[in-house]
Amino acid sequence: MLKIGITGGIGSGKTTICRIFETLGIPVFYADTVAKQIMVTDEILIKSVKEAFGIESYTKDGVLNNKHIAGIVFHNAKELARLNELVHPAVFRAFDDWVKQIPQSVPYILKEAALLFESGSYKMCDQNLLVIAPEEVKIQRVMQRDGVTAELVKARMDKQMSDEEKTKKADHIIYNNETDSLIIQVTRLHQLFLNISE
Repeated sequence: MLKIGITGGIGSGKTTICRIFETLGIPVFYADTVAKQIMVTDEILIKSVKEAFGIESYTKDGVLNNKHIAGIVFHNAKELARLNELVHPAVFRAFDDWVKQIPQSVPYILKEAALLFESGSYKMCDQNLLVIAPEEVKIQRVMQRDGVTAELVKARMDKQMSDEEKTKKADHIIYNNETDSLIIQVTRLHQLFLNISE
């Protein structure tokens, strides 16, 4: 079974691309969604987070104290890296468990992750796919989706690896520029992955 990594900057539309792959019967592992889940379910991770950032990282009910964590990591790259060093291995474990449950008849799966290249998890994939969109399109999408200002979106973008850097590591690129057909691009790659997986 082929493992295909898929990533893209904020507002690039990688979730939309994943949904198209899902309509073709391809299972998708959403790493960022799983990361949020395991922050409150993975006992090893919970213990590590409390040790690193204090017991107030969680409420008495076991809910993650996002405000407390954000206050520590948002403007501190070293602390953010420390948090990621705890979370990424837990996500890798969850991914491995997920893959084991996929029927062998499935030709390939997708692993969708915002930090696919940054976390090093692209190395666990056979091929990697990057979704690219023009900056102004990405900004508009995120402003509409999250109800935030263009400045805030740009600040988030500046914290991410650039598309230029990601392109060097990607095997395939989908252009989500509102002119090139996504269906055609996805179908073409789907056929390619089917051929490789045979």
